[in-house]
Amino acid sequence: MSVVFEKTPYLTDKPFHYCPGCNHGIIHRLVAECLEESGMGGNIVGVAPVGCSVFAYDYFNVDMIEAAHGRAPAVATGVKRARPDSLVFTYQGDGDLASIGTAEIVHAAHRGEKICTIFVNNAIYGMTGGQMAPTSLVGQKTTTSPYGRDEAWCGAPIKMSEMLAQVPGSYYIERCAVNNNANIIKTKKAIKKAMQYQMEGKGFCMIEVLSTCPTNWGLNPVEALKWLEENMIPYYPLGVYKDKEAK
Repeated sequence: MSVVFEKTPYLTDKPFHYCPGCNHGIIHRLVAECLEESGMGGNIVGVAPVGCSVFAYDYFNVDMIEAAHGRAPAVATGVKRARPDSLVFTYQGDGDLASIGTAEIVHAAHRGEKICTIFVNNAIYGMTGGQMAPTSLVGQKTTTSPYGRDEAWCGAPIKMSEMLAQVPGSYYIERCAVNNNANIIKTKKAIKKAMQYQMEGKGFCMIEVLSTCPTNWGLNPVEALKWLEENMIPYYPLGVYKDKEAK
């Protein structure tokens, strides 16, 4: 009997700790499949963040390093420069990358570091109790914005893909989502392309993936997907924001 489906060996057998309906599990699976298909074998190093995916080192079956909050791009820079033949990636949330780690990600992109960043944007601080993040939408209620985010007081939600696309050193920037089958397929293609560009020695690549947080949004998983489609995607449009090889 032929095998039509099997779990990628680039994920360990440890069960995910994520809440029901969280999209991290889907994104982990896509990243792991792309790592397997890269053909880099044991020559892969990942950098885990501080946030909901802080235990990513337990799930990816590759060499992993845990970075301080927001500092994953700096750690990945050191790894890639010390081991230029390795495939090096960071996996970060919006509280990690778009807040305390803004300087690190901007300057890694500016220097054109040959790393891949998987940026999971769920518009909230998930691990610490559902506080307002730099990516939280205007009017979105969180534990620190119980009446909704006020743009006059807090500014507008930051758009990392649009911003990093303007940095000369960035090579490939795309925003995706995993809210339906079609977008899951597109997300995997984007991650695979980013890893391929790195292996070709091109430049900094970031794939932003819009994700749900049913627990802290106060919604069930189905409602959360609908909220993402109706609220996040209009503000954070999907698509390629920069590809230096695009004709």
